[in-house]
Order: sequence, then C-alpha cells, then structure tokens
Amino acid sequence: MLELKNIYKTFNAGTVNEKKALNGLSLSLKEGDFVTVIGGNGAGKSTMMNVISGAYLVDEGSISIGGVDVTRLPEHKRAQYIGRVFQDPMMGTAATMQIEENLALALRRGSRRGLKPGITKAEREQYKELLKILDLGLEERLTSKVGLLSGGQRQALTLLMATLKQPKLLLLDEHTAALDPKTAAKVLNATEQIIQRDHLTTLMITHNMRDAIAHGNRLIMLYDGRVVVDVEGEEKRRLTVEQLLAKFNQVSGSSEADDKLLLS
Repeated sequence: MLELKNIYKTFNAGTVNEKKALNGLSLSLKEGDFVTVIGGNGAGKSTMMNVISGAYLVDEGSISIGGVDVTRLPEHKRAQYIGRVFQDPMMGTAATMQIEENLALALRRGSRRGLKPGITKAEREQYKELLKILDLGLEERLTSKVGLLSGGQRQALTLLMATLKQPKLLLLDEHTAALDPKTAAKVLNATEQIIQRDHLTTLMITHNMRDAIAHGNRLIMLYDGRVVVDVEGEEKRRLTVEQLLAKFNQVSGSSEADDKLLLS
C-alpha cells in the first residue's frame, strides 16, 4: 500500500545550515499494516510524513501509494489517497463552522458539488453514530461551533474527518502529544477502533514507547533519516520499554536516550 524507495531529503543544501533529514530511507507497508514510528529529535519522522503527503518533494527516490507513483504529485493531488492528523489540535478543522458542517465537508471531499440540500437528516444520524465512538458526548452537539470545543475534542473530530472517506493511507503525526493523558487515551482508543474497523493502512508517530508497543502490528525506529529497527508480530508483542530503550541507545551510540522518549 505504501512503498518508499531510497528517499533522500536535504534542507539548505550547500549552506552552513545544511541538514540531511532523510538519508536513503526505504519502507514498505502492506495493506492493513498499522505501524508505530519512534525516534529521537531530528531522526526524520515528521519529514518522512511530509514527503509522503507531498508537503515536501524528495531530492532522490520514489514514493508509491496503492501502486500509484506519487513521487512528483503535488500535495493537493495526493490528498485523495491520504488522511492526516497533525500534532496541533487547531489544525484540520474549521473553527467558525459547526461540527456537522465540518463532517459534511470531509464527507464531500473529492466529490462534485451541486445545488442540493447541505446536510440531510440521514447524514445527521450517520454523524451521531460516528461521534459515539469517541466517547466525548459530541453526538449531542452537532450544531456547536468547533472553535468552542476543547483541544482533545477538536483532535478527535479531526481524526473522524481524516478517516471518513477511508483513505488508502492514514498518517498520524504525534496526534495525541498535545492532549492530557485521559483525553489522549480516549483518542488513541478511538484511533485503534477506527483503524481495525476500516482496515486502514496507518503510520503513527509517537514519542511514547508504551503506546508504540501497545498499538499496531509493527514498530519501526528512525535514526539519522533511515529505518534502523523494524519489528512486527510476536517479536513486537514481546517487546518491553526497557528493551526498546536499549535498542535506541545501541543505534544512537549513546547511553542517554532522547529527552522526549524518556519523558514519555
């Protein structure tokens, strides 16, 4: 479903601020894979997400989604294949519009517009059922302005909107990092349910090692812009946080793990 082949991406090339963000990155995801991604600061995690989505074009290498070569496609043309949730809860929703209006926009994504009623009664019932999975009481607040919601509620709504059309690939870029622990757990639970229900191929960046182990069928670790650890199946299920920290220290050549990983 996703194929990254020998990806290179350098920022500010030829200057004193040159930074090699991706350094021969290769990664292949099968349909239905739920892959958690960990790594220290500057490992290339968010850059990987951005080159997949088309926010950045690669210097070298190729990217295909569902068998389609998207390497040179701009971001707006890749949007038909991708759903994405960012770390910032303020992104991904229209604050001045109602909850049901935001969901209606997501449902009509990529469809032709016409002169017909905006939101039907049947749609409202569909939205209510979808919102129940979040366990945040939003199903009773369809006409509330999104700007009045908490950060966690907005992030949960963004997750629903990103998955409403069942994208070929779901990108979750630390989507619970800005939330309090209780809300983060609810959003993660909803994430797991939606991914399993719709059999979505997913990449989820997290700094929380417990979450990286607990969720998904596969775990990869990035370091210096490439994949240095790739475990799945029984090997992943047997992993402990201590073993994962040891792997990180081994590949980074340091006995001091990244601050974010330790704090998580």
